[in-house]
Amino acid sequence: MSEADFKRRIEALYQSESRAVLATLIRLLGDFDRAEEALHDAFRAALEKWPEQGLPENPRAWLVSAGRFRSIDQLRRQTRFDSFDPLAHDVVAESTPAPDEDDPSVADDRLRLIFTCCHPALAPDAQIALTLREVCGLTTEQIAQAFLTPVPTLAQRIVRAKSKIRDARIPYEVPAAEELAERLETVLRVIYLVFNEGYTASSGAELMRLDLASEAIRLGRLLIGMLPETEAIGLLALMLLHDSRRAARTSAGGELVLLEEQDRSLWNRGQIDEGSALVERALASRRFGPYCLQAAIAAVHCTAARPSDTDWNEIVQLYDLLLRIEPTPIVELNRAVAIAMRDGPETGLPLVDALLARGDLAGYRLAHAARADLCRRLGRRAEARDAYLRALALTQLEPERQFLQRRLDGLAGV
Repeated sequence: MSEADFKRRIEALYQSESRAVLATLIRLLGDFDRAEEALHDAFRAALEKWPEQGLPENPRAWLVSAGRFRSIDQLRRQTRFDSFDPLAHDVVAESTPAPDEDDPSVADDRLRLIFTCCHPALAPDAQIALTLREVCGLTTEQIAQAFLTPVPTLAQRIVRAKSKIRDARIPYEVPAAEELAERLETVLRVIYLVFNEGYTASSGAELMRLDLASEAIRLGRLLIGMLPETEAIGLLALMLLHDSRRAARTSAGGELVLLEEQDRSLWNRGQIDEGSALVERALASRRFGPYCLQAAIAAVHCTAARPSDTDWNEIVQLYDLLLRIEPTPIVELNRAVAIAMRDGPETGLPLVDALLARGDLAGYRLAHAARADLCRRLGRRAEARDAYLRALALTQLEPERQFLQRRLDGLAGV
C-alpha cells in the first residue's frame, strides 16, 4: 500500500472511528480537552507510523493506545516543570489505565458520552452543543451556523459545559437503573431537538439541514443498539418515518411542498418499512410513551398510498392518547388539525381559536398558519389574510415565508 493509500485509509478511519476513539479516551483520561488533543496526536502518529509498520490488526485499539500514551508522556513532561513530587509520574500513569480490547466498557463509551453531554446539570442549549461537538463530531462553526449563534458565543457555551462537567465531577457513566428513566428522557429530547433542527430549520434559506437530521438518526441507532428501551425505539422510528419524506418536501426550486401535495413515489420505502416495524415493536411492549405514539401517527401518514387513504380517525385516536400523557398546546393544536381533516374545517377551527385565545400559542407561527388554512378552506378570506400575516411575521425560514406569501397572493387572486 502506497503512502497516499495509507493517507486515504486513515482519513476514512477518522470519519468512521474518531468519535468512538474520542469517547474511550475521555473515559481513560478523564478530561474532554486532553482527550481531544490525544485523539489528534493519535492520528498524527498513525500518519507517521503506519506507512512504515503497516496497518495494525485493530486500528481503533492502536489509536486509543497511541493517544493515551502520548497524553501520559505530555503530562509527565509537564510534571517535571510543575511539580517536584517524585510520585507524580506514577499517579499520572495509574490514573489512565491501559485499554482492554475485551472490556465491554469500551463498546459502551459512546453511550456514556451521550449521557454525559446530556446531563441535567448542564443548560439545555449546552447539552445540544456539546452533543453535536463531541458525539457527532460537528465543528464549532457548523453548530453555530445551524443554530444562528455567533461562533465565539457557541465556543464559550461548549467551554463552560466542559468546565461544569469537570468542576462538578459529573460522572462519565450510563446512569443506574433507578435514574435511567429520567436521564434517558433528557437524552431523547436532545436527540430529537437536533433532528427537528435538521428536518425543519428554525431559520435560514434552506428548509432542511440534512447533516443534522442524519446525525440525529445515527445517534438514535447507536442508542437503541446499546440501550433498546421502548421510547428510544419509538424515537428512532419517528425520525426514520419523517426523514423518509425528505425528497418530496421541497420542489426542484426549493419551495415547500405540503404533505398532501407531495409525490409519494419519492418517499423512501426502506425507511418507511424500517420505521413501521420499529413502531410495531415499540407498541407491542405496551409501555410506550410520547415518541412511540408520535411515530405511530407518522406511520399512518407514511403507509397511506394517497392522501385520501389517510385514516384520520386513527390519527385522532392516537392524538387522544398522546394528549393524555403529554398534555401540551402543540399536541392540542395537532389534534385540532387532525379533527379538521376528519370532520371538516368548521369543526377544527373553534378548537384552534380556543387554543389561541388562551395565549399559549400566540407566538407560534404554525398555530396562525393552521388557523389561516382553515379560514381559507371556509371562505373566510379576511380572517385567513390576517392569520397568514401573523404567521409571516413570526417566520424566519425562507421556504416557509415564500409558501405563506403564495397563499396570501392566492387569496388576493380569488
